[in-house]
Amino acid sequence: MRRMRGALRLVRFRGAAGTGGPRLGLEEAPGGDLVDLSAAEPELPRSMREFLELGPRGLELAQRALDSGQHRVPRGATHLLAPVGDPEKVICVGLNYRDHCLEQDLRVPKEPLIFSKFPSAITGPFDDIVHPQDSTEVDWEVELAAVIGKKGRHIERVPPAPQESVALEHVVGFTVANDVSARDWQMRRNGRQWLLGKTFDTFCPLGPAIVTREAVADIHNLWIRCSVNGRRMQDSSTRHLIFGVPALVAWVSRFVTLVPGDILLTGTPAGVGVFRKPPIFLKPGDEVQCEIEELGTICNRVV
Repeated sequence: MRRMRGALRLVRFRGAAGTGGPRLGLEEAPGGDLVDLSAAEPELPRSMREFLELGPRGLELAQRALDSGQHRVPRGATHLLAPVGDPEKVICVGLNYRDHCLEQDLRVPKEPLIFSKFPSAITGPFDDIVHPQDSTEVDWEVELAAVIGKKGRHIERVPPAPQESVALEHVVGFTVANDVSARDWQMRRNGRQWLLGKTFDTFCPLGPAIVTREAVADIHNLWIRCSVNGRRMQDSSTRHLIFGVPALVAWVSRFVTLVPGDILLTGTPAGVGVFRKPPIFLKPGDEVQCEIEELGTICNRVV
């Protein structure tokens, strides 16, 4: 199948035994072999954040490496890392799916509800989630994550038609995230501020790749799913987002400057554990699989 130019799947990886790297790479296809971008273009930085700061030039070099057909690495000889390991910011959105509001019997928000995770919460797409000793209510949340590729502040959304495309130009691509949450800390402890419950180490599995905008037919019409131990828990579509990606980018940029490498988690659909009857929470030994159409799958074991 012929690839559209600019349709890239950017990854970071090490050797299968955790050796070497980190290196930048490209997935030839979802779940397929990799192209070692660091070998093909040795002058490129090894940090995805620094690579994205290069803007179109970096993407052009990546496209050239993919087109060359050289420096291929078998998938089995690699261990994928989170595609961005050192973002300046991890920005999150709460209550952004209509079905998630419905399961809580809450009104649809009139403006985006913003919170954050520390970058230290990020872990790889197939690495372990560490269950903290300080929580008994660890929950899953599959989320679409947008990755910022162009710096911006006060990204306006007026007039209505062009504003969305302008905001979307600041997004280089998308990936899959799991907004792991300690509900006891989020909902009852620490004055009910969300931060601590959201930002334990390993509470932000991310990956497997940054799929550039050109590779996604319609980011607001993709199925999004989460399974725990093979049981489907969340099954929805990004068409149920209350605030779409352009609206969120524009909104957040009113308050902070967005920079390349920033991660924007866009919210989770219905089916989380805390609102089930009775509630279900993760325990050591559980396996959580999050997947989004066209973007890929991450799978993390709780330890």
